Amino acid sequence: MFDAQTSGGSPAQAQIDRALQQIESIIVGKPRQVRLALCCLLAGGHLLIEDLPGVGKTTLAHAMAGVFGLDFSRIQFTSDLLPADILGVSIFDPATQRFSFHPGPIFAHCVLADEMNRATPKTQSALLEAMEEQQVTVDGTTYPLKQPFFVIGTQNPLDQSGTFPLPESQLDRFMMRLSLGYPDPEAERRLLKGDSGARRLDGLKPVMDIPDLLDLQRQAEGIHASDALLDYLQALVAATRDRQRFLYGLSPRAALSLLSAARAWAMMQGRGQVEPADLQAVLPAVASHRLVALEERRQGSESLVGELLEQVSIP
Repeated sequence: MFDAQTSGGSPAQAQIDRALQQIESIIVGKPRQVRLALCCLLAGGHLLIEDLPGVGKTTLAHAMAGVFGLDFSRIQFTSDLLPADILGVSIFDPATQRFSFHPGPIFAHCVLADEMNRATPKTQSALLEAMEEQQVTVDGTTYPLKQPFFVIGTQNPLDQSGTFPLPESQLDRFMMRLSLGYPDPEAERRLLKGDSGARRLDGLKPVMDIPDLLDLQRQAEGIHASDALLDYLQALVAATRDRQRFLYGLSPRAALSLLSAARAWAMMQGRGQVEPADLQAVLPAVASHRLVALEERRQGSESLVGELLEQVSIP
């Protein structure tokens, strides 16, 4: 965890440390992924986890919701899932002679969109308005979503059967993409001995309530970013728009996501301003799912982002 020199001992830092301790006690051996997931939540973004089945994606989602006392909803995406199964539906009530809206599972603080790429593109698109505007529109009526609203999407690798690639517009709604990967030998041995993260979820206690989390998100928005830091951010973004290297560069939304994530990362380190190291820490998770290498026409990897960091100098 953070030492006293890094954390500064503030109440906000103490809350963040307790949250990290709780989540890391469940997702063992993945400290960087846990910290990036928490950073995404504090920055007000949405998280995409791409990995093989059975490596702990769902457990991480449950842990994130439990630690912050969030209402949790899981949507299992399948090929026959309909948009109304996500958003809700208006049903005619004979007693009142009126249609009444029955909210779908999207009306929760933390929504796990499990195996998103197993649903058809029409169903995938049902999440676009919710993730961007924090609201849904059904039969011409707009309904606000709960705050905070945090979508954790999971998808299986695209080479697995029965998957539909997520469109660029959907990918761009996710602030970060992570991969948990296989556990290390020590963590896997604990799992084999019955000490699983899913079992430890039963004893999970919230470390803060929703107003506390919303306050942390507001504090993250207020972390200072100097003009020199913004120059560095713009240089990184401009480098991704090199048409000789990438088919698509980072969008303005992606640039804003990068800044928001860096602010949250700086706050997690106990600092009141963003440093270049904060941008460098979050850039792979923010950019890798948005970049497409021109020569191979495939999703960019973190190695491509690593090359950017080496080639773009700090102003």
